Amino acid sequence: MKIIVPVKRVIDYNVKPRVKPDGTGVDLSNVKMSMNPFDEIAVEEAIRLKEKGVATEVVVVSIGVAKAQETLRTALAMGADRGILVQTDDEVEPLGVAKLLAKIAGEEGPSLVILGKQAIDDDSNQTGQMLGALLGWPQGTFASKVEVSGDTVDVTREVDGGLETVKLTIPAIVTTDLRLNEPRYASLPNIMKAKSKPLATKTPADYGVDIAPRLETLTVSEPPKRSAGIKVADVDELVAKLKALGVAA
Repeated sequence: MKIIVPVKRVIDYNVKPRVKPDGTGVDLSNVKMSMNPFDEIAVEEAIRLKEKGVATEVVVVSIGVAKAQETLRTALAMGADRGILVQTDDEVEPLGVAKLLAKIAGEEGPSLVILGKQAIDDDSNQTGQMLGALLGWPQGTFASKVEVSGDTVDVTREVDGGLETVKLTIPAIVTTDLRLNEPRYASLPNIMKAKSKPLATKTPADYGVDIAPRLETLTVSEPPKRSAGIKVADVDELVAKLKALGVAA
């Protein structure tokens, strides 16, 4: 069984994003970048399936600038077998990503595509679903548990009302949620080994995919700052203020 895991290079989750002065986007200059946290979970799950003997190969894919190689090398150091970088300096929307992944899946013939449910930069939560539609494959989104048995995979999903388990016929798409697993740290020996693992570089044109944007960003702005709170001396004063605001009965 081959598993493809798409990974995205995003601003590190510990860094507070800054908006450009002209409001055209987020300032990425001199900002620490790392792998999207949900994609880390996807890589970890694929590696665990390989360690269990379920999967035979884990291929990681990234679509973005040349520096996305660093993200792929991180995934390779975690335990993935090889990487594919679809290099482009243009911002690629979820539909463009899904189209490229569909082409790669057509060439690679994976049994599973495991990807993060969303990226923390745009929070679109669209790529997995679009990929499933393009390939015509079943999908299990927001996975908190994945169990492969023969030619089927049971995916426990986190839904509003609790948990839901779906049985998918392989090949299938799985998108990962936070509680699926805890990603491992890459050891120094594995980081060194990752430097020699295969990493192919392609372009969108190699796959015949048009990644021209379908959406236009009009402006980007920071959320309004929260106003200062009000201190109260006791419960009676709290209730009085709540009544004045029309909150308390």
